[in-house]
Amino acid sequence: MNETEYDCLKRKIRQLIYIDLNNYKENQMMRRLDGFISRTKATDVIQYCSRLDNDPTEITKLRNFITINVSEFYRDLMHFETLRKTILPEMLKTRPRLNIWSAGCSDVEEPYSIAVILDEITPGVKHRIYATDIDKESLIKATSGGPYQSQEIRNVPQPLLIKYFDFSGDGYIVNARIRERITFTQHDLTRDKFPFGFDLIICRNVTIYFSSETKRILSLKFLNCLKENGVLFIGATETMLDANEIGFQQMCPCFYKKNPKPGVEEPRALTSAIANSR
Repeated sequence: MNETEYDCLKRKIRQLIYIDLNNYKENQMMRRLDGFISRTKATDVIQYCSRLDNDPTEITKLRNFITINVSEFYRDLMHFETLRKTILPEMLKTRPRLNIWSAGCSDVEEPYSIAVILDEITPGVKHRIYATDIDKESLIKATSGGPYQSQEIRNVPQPLLIKYFDFSGDGYIVNARIRERITFTQHDLTRDKFPFGFDLIICRNVTIYFSSETKRILSLKFLNCLKENGVLFIGATETMLDANEIGFQQMCPCFYKKNPKPGVEEPRALTSAIANSR
């Protein structure tokens, strides 16, 4: 795929899927899409774009490929243990009811995992959990609580599986008591306005293909959306090399606390970029 073909494909993807690939690492995304299109047996990008115009199933396959809807309950179990044993208990000392955003939640195993943890450590307390994703289909599955297959629930301890899930012929369904704890909304991190006032934001394995500039803008937005001393939880494969410069303090791997320095303003170019992206 050459640059002209890639530009054509980017326009088609923005038109049909409403995803702007200009926010992604160009060379990496070109290679990924090149491999994906070759597996469809299309002879070239033009033929593939024609398929997209005439076959809705191809659009769904492409959307799933770009948004990387791969998830499971308690993904990266060690970090969820840190969240359960250290991060959340520390927050709860001063904030009895937490406001949490799971951004880019895919099939919503992540916010459901958070809801189960909170129900275990603060029984009877209804925290606010806000779950968003760009993909409508993932959110449809999410609102019904599944079904989830054995691979997706493999990290759930048996007592919690019995307590919080119902089994049907199609798989495991999260019970209604946990489902009602979560508000689901479609949201594009690169285009839509951000909500505010969170104690914890979870955005894991979402930005790994984004450009450095887009990642930095999102980090600044997340900082602004967090309450004082709020925490950002990122993926195990991700790093925030400019955390201190932005206004975060790393607590431990994958967890960053909002720690802005009074009187330090955001760089003018970044402030402008944030304003323009809202």
